Amino acid sequence: MKETHDETSSAPRAASPAPPHSASLSFSQTPRHPHATTLSNTPPAVSAPVSQFLGTPDRPVTVPASGARTPIRSRNITPKFLTPLASPLRKALHLTKLDPHDAWLPITQSRNGNAYYAAFHTLCSGIGIQALILPFAFTFLGWIWGIISLILAFIWQLYTLYLLVNLHESIETGVRYSRYMQLANAAFGERLGNTLAKVQIMYLSQGTCIALIIIGGSTSKLFMQIVCRDSSCKAETLTTTEWYLVFTCGAILLSQLPNLNSIAGVSMVGAFTAVGYCTLIWVVSVAKGKVSNVSYDTIKATSEISSVFNIFNALGIVGFAFRGHNLILEIQATMPSSEKHPSRIPMWKGVKASYIVIAMCLFPLAISGFWAYGNLIPSNGMLVALLMFHATDLAKSMQGLVSLLVIINSLTSFQIYGMPIFDEMESMFVIRFKKPCPWWLRVIMRALFGFISFFFAVAFPFMGAVAGLVGGIALPVTLAYPCFMWLRVKKPKPYSLSWCLNWGLGVLGMVLSLMVVIGGLYTVFSTGIKVQFFKPQLM
Repeated sequence: MKETHDETSSAPRAASPAPPHSASLSFSQTPRHPHATTLSNTPPAVSAPVSQFLGTPDRPVTVPASGARTPIRSRNITPKFLTPLASPLRKALHLTKLDPHDAWLPITQSRNGNAYYAAFHTLCSGIGIQALILPFAFTFLGWIWGIISLILAFIWQLYTLYLLVNLHESIETGVRYSRYMQLANAAFGERLGNTLAKVQIMYLSQGTCIALIIIGGSTSKLFMQIVCRDSSCKAETLTTTEWYLVFTCGAILLSQLPNLNSIAGVSMVGAFTAVGYCTLIWVVSVAKGKVSNVSYDTIKATSEISSVFNIFNALGIVGFAFRGHNLILEIQATMPSSEKHPSRIPMWKGVKASYIVIAMCLFPLAISGFWAYGNLIPSNGMLVALLMFHATDLAKSMQGLVSLLVIINSLTSFQIYGMPIFDEMESMFVIRFKKPCPWWLRVIMRALFGFISFFFAVAFPFMGAVAGLVGGIALPVTLAYPCFMWLRVKKPKPYSLSWCLNWGLGVLGMVLSLMVVIGGLYTVFSTGIKVQFFKPQLM
């Protein structure tokens, strides 16, 4: 959307075509005043607050040929009685650019979110099956360094979350950065922003959906094997690939919900199921006690260099456990925002609530998992360890319940991680045709995304074995880029505490990411993984 206001400034108003229909408000013109716009006599259906039309950096306002503009309600603009000495925020909001196209895109279509919705979305995206791999990282780090690294990673990523929440709205320009890539382009420039962040952002969305299909499909087969263990049911005759397809069809069906705000209920279910299976797994592991021949000695490598790279690979696993930063700005974009009630306040409340719950799940899971299984824990994590060591002494109903919760959580997480891709696909249509994407085309695009993800899941079913490498690739999005974006956008005073802290964390995050990627690659090639293309196996 590179159009400007100048393209329509000289066009005759009377002969201009009607403005595109908005999902929120409709407008008409008065014959005697061609330059004025008034509300239609027919009350329109308001689907979202008018504040959703706050400008975005990569989608400047496109004024219809008629000259009609979406009005901002009086509570969202500077009142007439205020003097020119009014606050910069009110002045900025008064001059805010309008973007009617944002009302047609899945992420910003509805601005009716609140702190509860934000907590559900953040919890669903911030905790998942990757948390079950944390005890495996302890086999390389040991008790002390494992706990220290987990605490430091938690504090560090919580700080960068705080930066992103406060960078969502620009007080100086009145622009809302509703997508991670918008903020990256505003901070680094379009070319550098795309170079630095686009690969990681797209991978975190597409790659996570692929991993969810692998996990959800495999666990679905395990669930049916548990249920049908002592019966004549024939459901387990389905192959792993067929279970991948069953899971994909369910995910595609759920993905037809139109926008990010509409999946708040889905995220709530995902949040509850994630907390449920994480809690059940560590509680059952502690209740069953240590397995025989358990050892807490770190896994010895063949050489010192191998030991160092194994440690970096373990740090990548810890970093991978704290994903979801690529969705924070998108979640905050679902909230209304005004000068008196900026979106950062309810958003930060939701983030704090969700990360308290995340901490209550991750820390007991990592510590109790390593206590129960020690260095015997498999690389696939706690779920596999539970079913491996307690297949005979754990009730079938409990095994089935844990597996079912993992399946439901994978289905619900697929929606929120796929939403940025859905938004990107629909934006291509909106930019090209200047109208909302029709429902039938949305169904086709989302089904296409689901089946492409299914194809990659079948082609590369070993993705779960390279969690450390994946964590290293995605680490800058979580730990480094927010610090650099704060420096570029807020421009703190050189050598101040904020300047030094963000420079230090940003550089450290980039160096750590590079070392984790090298460590992950070395671990993969030195220890070897079972690479079988187009041959999906159970976890």
